Amino acid sequence: MTQPPPPALNLLVVEDNGDLREAIVDALARHGHRVHAVDCAEAVPELPGRAEIDIMVIDLNLPGEDGLSLARRLRQVQPHLGIIMLTARHLTEDKSAGYDHGADIYITKPASPAELHAAIQALARRMRAASAPAAGGLELDMRRLVLHGAPGQATLTPNEVQFLAALVRAPGQRLERWQLQQCLDAHSNPALEMLIARLRKKLQPLCRQEHNPIQPLRGVGYQLCIDITLR
Repeated sequence: MTQPPPPALNLLVVEDNGDLREAIVDALARHGHRVHAVDCAEAVPELPGRAEIDIMVIDLNLPGEDGLSLARRLRQVQPHLGIIMLTARHLTEDKSAGYDHGADIYITKPASPAELHAAIQALARRMRAASAPAAGGLELDMRRLVLHGAPGQATLTPNEVQFLAALVRAPGQRLERWQLQQCLDAHSNPALEMLIARLRKKLQPLCRQEHNPIQPLRGVGYQLCIDITLR
């Protein structure tokens, strides 16, 4: 049985090399995607309302603000955004910095159009899976800052939404304490613990579970122990 083609995506390419930028746009457009492109970070709006972009492809060596800084600020206001870094920086510490700043996938140049498109499709599948409703789980409306559950709903703050989204997207729904502090710009343990305490009070009436929905990992960080889908 023939598999239906994957849905078209809205992509934004941030690349200062004109020839390469044009080649990437043409290659991705041939796959049916809607592709936009800019040549610098300053041309990228950071408003949460720019939800029509599904995945961004970002070069790191940009004029002005670099790709790492761009990825970090975008991740703060759009936790659900897919981010692929496409760069000539190939050292292990470069890749670590890329993931620390919000990359979902890190690709080193030169990369073929086929490799880039395969990475985009893989990330899109992962994002669709993360947003698929889970039976008996909760749904987080990231635009309206509302968490929905069978018993009702709870209104969250932007930081609480960002915290939950980061855990939902993380492998095993767990993150280290320093990663959460970096994500939230909460550089003190008391600030982070206060946010978690507030969230637990909001989660427990919705998840109908007696155990702690956000479990501490001794000496490491925290793990989300309930199913939440992002919308």
